[in-house]
This record gives sequence, structure tokens and C-alpha cells, in this order.
Amino acid sequence: MKLATLKNGTRDGQLVIVSRDLQRMTAAPASVNSMQQALDRWPEFRADLQARYEALNAHIDAGEAFDASRCAAALPRAYQWLDASAYLNHVEMTRRARGGEMPPSFLTDPVMYQGASDDFIGPRDDIVAASEELGVDLEAEVIVVTGDVPLGVNAQEALGHIRLLGLVNDVTLRSLVVPELAKGFGFIQSKPASALSPVLVTPDELGSHWRGGKLHRTMEVWLNDRQLGRPQAGEEMQFHFGELIAHAARTRRLIAGTVLGSGTVSNRGDEAGVCCLVEARVREQLREGRMHTPFLKHGDRVRIEMRDDGGASIFGAIDQVVRIEGASP
Repeated sequence: MKLATLKNGTRDGQLVIVSRDLQRMTAAPASVNSMQQALDRWPEFRADLQARYEALNAHIDAGEAFDASRCAAALPRAYQWLDASAYLNHVEMTRRARGGEMPPSFLTDPVMYQGASDDFIGPRDDIVAASEELGVDLEAEVIVVTGDVPLGVNAQEALGHIRLLGLVNDVTLRSLVVPELAKGFGFIQSKPASALSPVLVTPDELGSHWRGGKLHRTMEVWLNDRQLGRPQAGEEMQFHFGELIAHAARTRRLIAGTVLGSGTVSNRGDEAGVCCLVEARVREQLREGRMHTPFLKHGDRVRIEMRDDGGASIFGAIDQVVRIEGASP
């Protein structure tokens, strides 16, 4: 099943069911008009939503054209946003470029922080920043959205609490990261609003590509007309999503609508490219002794997408333009 949220002038938008090919959509039942409502009462609403989805795909319900430009974030405001760093290649290279080492504990204990979840933005909304000097960067990640997760859940059981999967552009202002982390309290100013993919999908839609708690598909990232990266999301993920959820729920329960990110997708080889500009810069530093890739500029266009074996988009594309406030058009 594929679900999206349309902008309708309200904070939570209108929940719609989207066809498998992302060409058509139909309204969710009147009793469940937002994504959060569906997640809160998933056992009650799942069967009806699934039936409408099947009718849409079978053309029993003609629906109407689906246009991703009408989409808000699939979950415009979430109760919780947790972001991990499960691709340790990215962590190790970043620390090595600064002359440091990755702590051995990172191999067994996930790195995770709690970010701002009150204002996820739509897949076509601009990336807005006050200045290019802030070091505006993209980060392409896989996300899962959970139902209610009990305290102390184990990693295998945690997989059963995943309701939906999607993509996120976790925008980062690199110039603010180091000063904030030096305070010892985590990110606030360096993490502006993140953009979610147009569509979230249930795990069964992914077939064999969803296995072992990992999504085994290629993450495609474009900057303007150049492909920045196409790493495989399942290959080098140190912790699967069940392990990440269990880590988060070690001392507390998680509420339905919790969004959990994988961290920037990264493969070891240079041939796969990168999913964020800071990794491109780090690779340059390690290879050439200097960084020359710039961060995002006013007017740059970022596109993030994942496709199935037939080349069709699974979640729709995050397709954003950078807008620096006060910059010339």
C-alpha cells in the first residue's frame, strides 16, 4: 500500500491512497483523514485502506491523477524524529579526515540523536536558508515510520512494528554543526526542516528488497544535472532498522508516528558516489589532501529517488530547489 498527504490548508493535510505506479490516487475514508490518524489506529483502518488500494490498482476505482507537487510531507508533523548513523563508512571517513578515529563502540552501539519533527516539509518545497555561508548540505536517507513500540522490545520483534518506509532529505547546515556539538547537547540550529518523500509504502510493497530489516535498493541522488551518487542502501548498513528501533526503545516506549532515519546512505567505494556533499569533501581530503566541492548554492536543485527493478519510482522523488533568503532571483 502507498499513502501520501496532500496540502489542504490544514497542519496535517489530507491522507490519500496512491496507486502502485504513482499515477493515480483516491481519498482515504472520511474516518481517517490524516496519516497520523491512520498510524494511531492502524489495526482498525489497515484493511479498509488496503481494500481501497487494491481497487485503485485494479481500476475499479478510477481515482484521479496524482501530482507530487500537491504533496505536503507524508507526515507533516511527527511526534518524534530519530536519526541514526548506521552507515559507519560515512562516520569513519569523516573522523579520519579530521585526524581522528571512530570509537570501537560504534560497531556495537548505534549512534542516534533526536531531531526536530514539528515541521517536516513537502517533497517539492524549497530548501530555505539565510545564507550560503551556513554550508547548506543535503543528506539522502531511508526512513521507517513505526506504530506503537513497547519499552524493551528486541530487534526482531521491533521489525513487526514498522508500518511504513520512505525517504528523507535531512538538510544540514554544516557551518553550525561543530559549534553546536562542542556544547555537548546536540543539534538545533544546524538541522532545519527535513523533506519527506511524496509517498510512504508498507513493507510488503517492497517484496524481497525489504529483508533483514534493510532496504536493498539503490539511492539515486542528483545535484542539478549531475548524478551525485547511487549507493546501495542495504549493503553496508551496520545496524538494521529493527536494531535501531530496539536501541531507541531500550528505556522507553515509542509512540505511533515515530520517524526513524538510517543516516546518510554510504558505500565504501568511490564509484557509488555520495549522498551528501560533506562526504564528497571528505573523500577529496583523504584522496587529494584538499576539499573543493562547494556546499549548496542559491538556485541549486536536489533530487533524491529510489527505483524498482523496472525503473519505476517507488516513493516518488524529493525534488527541491535551494532558496537563500535575500539572494537575487
